[in-house]
Amino acid sequence: MSYKSLRECLIDLEKNGHLKRIKTEVDPNLEMAEIHRRVFDAKGPALWFEKVKGSPFQAASNLYGTFERTEFLFRHTIKKVQKVVDLKADPTRLLQNPLNYLSAPFTALSALPMKSRFGAPITYGETTIDQLPLVKSWPMDGGAFVTLPQVCTLPPGEDNIMKTNIGMYRIQLDGNEYETNKEVGLHYQLHRGIGVHHTEYNKSDLPFKASIFVGGLPSHAFSAIMPLPEGLSELTFAGMLGGRRFRYLQKNGWVLSSDADFVITGTIRKNAKKPEGPFGDHLGYYSLEHDFPVMEVDKVYHRKDAIWHFTVVGRPPQEDSSFGYLIHQIVKPLTSTEFPGVKQINAVDAAGVHPLLLAIGSERYMPFREKKPEEILAQANRILGSGQTSLAKFLIIAAQDDDPKLNAHDIPAYLKHVLERIDWRRDLHFHTNTTIDTLDYSGDGWNAGSKVVMACCGSQLRALKAALPSPFNLPEGFSDPHFYQPGILILKGRSYVDHAQAEKEISILSEQLSHYALDQIPLIILADDSKFTSQTTNNFVWVTFTRANPSHDIYGVNAFHKNKHWGCRGSLIIDARIKPHHAPELVRDPKVSERVDRLFAKGGDLEGLI
Repeated sequence: MSYKSLRECLIDLEKNGHLKRIKTEVDPNLEMAEIHRRVFDAKGPALWFEKVKGSPFQAASNLYGTFERTEFLFRHTIKKVQKVVDLKADPTRLLQNPLNYLSAPFTALSALPMKSRFGAPITYGETTIDQLPLVKSWPMDGGAFVTLPQVCTLPPGEDNIMKTNIGMYRIQLDGNEYETNKEVGLHYQLHRGIGVHHTEYNKSDLPFKASIFVGGLPSHAFSAIMPLPEGLSELTFAGMLGGRRFRYLQKNGWVLSSDADFVITGTIRKNAKKPEGPFGDHLGYYSLEHDFPVMEVDKVYHRKDAIWHFTVVGRPPQEDSSFGYLIHQIVKPLTSTEFPGVKQINAVDAAGVHPLLLAIGSERYMPFREKKPEEILAQANRILGSGQTSLAKFLIIAAQDDDPKLNAHDIPAYLKHVLERIDWRRDLHFHTNTTIDTLDYSGDGWNAGSKVVMACCGSQLRALKAALPSPFNLPEGFSDPHFYQPGILILKGRSYVDHAQAEKEISILSEQLSHYALDQIPLIILADDSKFTSQTTNNFVWVTFTRANPSHDIYGVNAFHKNKHWGCRGSLIIDARIKPHHAPELVRDPKVSERVDRLFAKGGDLEGLI
């Protein structure tokens, strides 16, 4: 069975106990997002908002709210897609077990897009931007955003559907300087396929036309974020995962998804930008206002029973975490093909994905001499030189040879393995003055910052402890020590002033710590709230790796420079305090929270939903 529309998918979820309808009218300005967040946090059902204030259209969210529901959505196709990926990773599997892969050719056939010949549901009607459910998620957001857009473009002069690029680049529908119903903002970041098309159009005299699809089959939204090789259209993957060929038509130079619920068509102005943002994003902070391309709106199409599909992002984990989970399930066999020698990669969702990447590699080339990081350093460079993984800021890589059971997705056990073995004198490798994720404001400029590779290979050097020596005294300004786990100490520091002041403070701290035997506590984190940071793994990785810029915020006890290499003979110190240049943390509007409290309270319209 394959879905033919978003509505059909929602009805299927409802029949199987995975969805609840909300019949009371809800305001898309902050209220819908607040309801969504509470239901997601409670691992609750998908939501179908039947009455959206200010809009004639219904809306749906939290379809991917749990890993189990995400697997349910693709239960008829996921194993078939995995078999196609298996064959791509190792074609000899077909010869070894041909019966197991009989479905692969038919699955591949569903990857071919199909042109709609006799009209399409999407052209049923037209509307305007201000009639859409204008969902605003966080109080400081610059306006309403499309949070699950599928942005479709073609290269200049091209009409071959297989040359399309579809990406999930957020769209600002109103606010700032955008002229209502006539303009929308288009935000895209580093390593995005649309940037290639944009560059080509800037060199041509042709108009840069783009289409924004909203809704449709669940596989369509997922395909927009799937990391595919450049030149391979996302439409093919959408067909395979959806079990239904991607239907489309071409109208006045624009590509329209026949199965979408809404399509916004427009032209991206050449060499023109307008302020976009702020936007509460998936690192747990606001991405601030910056100039981005602007699109002149041509048409807003909708199907007869159109439903606005949206999500809410914020400090991870959120609904979009299921995308990462499903990607991992699908592409796991390709890891060793894309990154030779690499066994596992975990872009840590709770840290915002790009700030922290844990990897397991292999040391195969020099088995006859003392173990030290060699081949895994080459593997780390391969990871940092490939697509989305190139945005990793902290890349920690260990050798599988030291523990065949090592699992990069078991974060506490992985960190224990690394900290028992790593040598801070040798195993730190910095990339300075480089690019980082657009949404990461820990660096010294927009898209500008640094990276560090921590490479670990060899025998255990130390046993880790979760106890301080006695007596143990901290310098003025440092207090409230807590252990996240053995070997990782969190200290509360005074509020950060500037880098010069931080260097002075941490120099005094390092000097004091050098008088204690702390080899069994190799990692020390400075935080604004040491208790909060130490309480959970999610808190620890979020605070530590979203608030630190390696080149500026890594210090060490008995640090040294030698031939441009930096290391330390004692504990490594990461300054994860909030800095003045950081983006604001996401905080809910208390008045909206009170209104939503009443909806969920006894006798409220949403009583019993969570």
